[in-house]
Amino acid sequence: MQQKKFNRYLVTSALPYANGPVHIGHLAGVYIPSDIYTRYLRLKGCDVLSVCGSDEHGVPITIKARKEGITPQQVVDRYHALIKRSFERLGIAFDIYSRTSSPTHAATASDFFRKLYDEGKFVERTSMQYYDEEAQTFLADRYIVGTCPKCGNERAYGDQCEKCGSTLSPDELVDPHSAVSGSKPVKRETKHWYLPLNDYEAFLRAWILDGHKEWKSNVYGQCKSWLDGGLQPRAVSRDLDWGIPVPVEGAEGKVLYVWFDAPIGYISATKELTPDWEKYWKSDDTKLVHFIGKDNIVFHCIVFPSMLKAHGGYILPENVPSNEFLNLEGDKISTSRNWAVWLHEYLDEFPGKEDVLRYVLCANAPETKDNDFTWKDFQARNNSELVAVLGNFVNRALVLTQKYYGGEVPACGLLTDYDRATIAEIGGIKASLEANIEHYHFREALKDAMNFARIGNKYLADTEPWKVVKTDPERVKTILNIALQITANTAVAIEPFMPFSAGKIRSMLAVDRFGWEELGSMELVAAGHRIGSPALLFEKIEDDVIERQLAKLAATKEANLAAEKTQQVEDQKDNISFDDFQRMDIRVSTILSAEKVAKTKKLLKLTVDTGIDRREIVSGIAEHFTPEELVGRQVLVLVNLEPRELKGTLSRGMILMAEDASGKLRLLEPNEKTSNGAVVG
Repeated sequence: MQQKKFNRYLVTSALPYANGPVHIGHLAGVYIPSDIYTRYLRLKGCDVLSVCGSDEHGVPITIKARKEGITPQQVVDRYHALIKRSFERLGIAFDIYSRTSSPTHAATASDFFRKLYDEGKFVERTSMQYYDEEAQTFLADRYIVGTCPKCGNERAYGDQCEKCGSTLSPDELVDPHSAVSGSKPVKRETKHWYLPLNDYEAFLRAWILDGHKEWKSNVYGQCKSWLDGGLQPRAVSRDLDWGIPVPVEGAEGKVLYVWFDAPIGYISATKELTPDWEKYWKSDDTKLVHFIGKDNIVFHCIVFPSMLKAHGGYILPENVPSNEFLNLEGDKISTSRNWAVWLHEYLDEFPGKEDVLRYVLCANAPETKDNDFTWKDFQARNNSELVAVLGNFVNRALVLTQKYYGGEVPACGLLTDYDRATIAEIGGIKASLEANIEHYHFREALKDAMNFARIGNKYLADTEPWKVVKTDPERVKTILNIALQITANTAVAIEPFMPFSAGKIRSMLAVDRFGWEELGSMELVAAGHRIGSPALLFEKIEDDVIERQLAKLAATKEANLAAEKTQQVEDQKDNISFDDFQRMDIRVSTILSAEKVAKTKKLLKLTVDTGIDRREIVSGIAEHFTPEELVGRQVLVLVNLEPRELKGTLSRGMILMAEDASGKLRLLEPNEKTSNGAVVG
């Protein structure tokens, strides 16, 4: 199949949520890959726009504002400024960094909704939803808390239990109450509009499953799973006082749902940037690429394309490259636990080392699976790769030129077979580098870029100009000319990845920026040209610097444990009668088999012998126990819990457990071997 030719590119990066700073997980997943791709296209002379902005609506922002006693606008103003400045300092070169609280965005999102509304593309539904009579407001899912029906967590939200990972609805919660006032909510009738995603299943199947098999396997697989499971109408409005008002009569107190509002931010940002915005959004010769994290795949591959299709006139993304998650020192990054490396703090604590972070996060990017950032690896990559390879080569080439020729580039003389082989090797890297970038394999592309310096280092080590100069000074002129050409090529190759370092190399060579088309040329620096003063490109990072960062994380972990231990013990629940207690049938049971539930992180399917039968129980304990360590253990099971279907399995019972102060689950087990079916009471 002939590859489609594009005349321009539109690159979007997932809008960071403006209720907190950016951390290394965000950078590795979205923003560094996006910036590498954009800088590469610019070096090639392509017509490309890179747009992003702050996502500033939604319930989490209103919750944060309420906790801090400030307005939602004050929350988003603070974090928008912090995020924007942090990106600038790291060299993330968006053409525009906008925000969804802008007037342009409000108008764009309202017009988008109104067109779909006027054309009858929405389904209008009236439903009963929770209402806080004390606060006089409908409650969004996150404002409803109660007991999870699946794991018993008493602090589950109306949309998700963060303990067992289950997706919930407010109606499933046991003893729901308002997070606003603490009162018990009532049901009231409310009207909302829904986008019938089921109407777009055939279109999505043809477009994605048949038309984009080249997408990354994690993206393609998740899309296929959603489509195979059947799509349902999705609400595009909600009852809330923070957001873009629904622009129709009878919608007072309702705003556009943030998932509908936010992706339109890409369009409104482009509008703010250029009056020619339509040629980037409505021309078939524009290539649209969304860079996102894996938690945003469904919105960018299923929901937003359905919105664009329903509206008409817009192009669809050609690719949606999504990375997996980055962990920190073996633990999941968590903003609520402050378990993260925050970008703004890194920039303050490591001045001048912007490219070190860019390099490490790209070299260790979670492109195909979750990966781990460690400070020791950060130090090792800086010292053994950036200092010892890239920095060492550039420094030697420039220092020797200054020493032997007063900074004047020597002419290239007769070439040896080794010279020709080295030049051929340099010329052969470009095709691989381009292919890897254009297929979003940025880790491999970075290796290609670093190969220029590796080849240069080896060339100088093998030719030993510091020795040859004593016996054959003419030969050294050729050696250093070739070394300087490789240095210039290195500056071009690393620019998408490490723009600050590329600029420093150009400054030391006293040359202007090269175009991508010049990569591979051995005539980038003319004989007789005078270079600038050499300087160290990178500095070694000492152990004490890393120890401070590890101590900082250790203090965070200790503080989290202390906070858990000092949490107020929950109040005793309401008294129950002895008859109520006797209705609970708890039996000693043996776990016969255990296996992970497909496409979940926290669920295990257990087969247990209760003494009265053999049955299956689905339990959210996969993060605490492996299947192997459970088989054969005796546990206590509530056998007369009402059965519930979970992920295709009818779960008949609940394994009883206790949670310690650190959040670790402990099985409740008989203190000695007991016959299955023994009644606890």
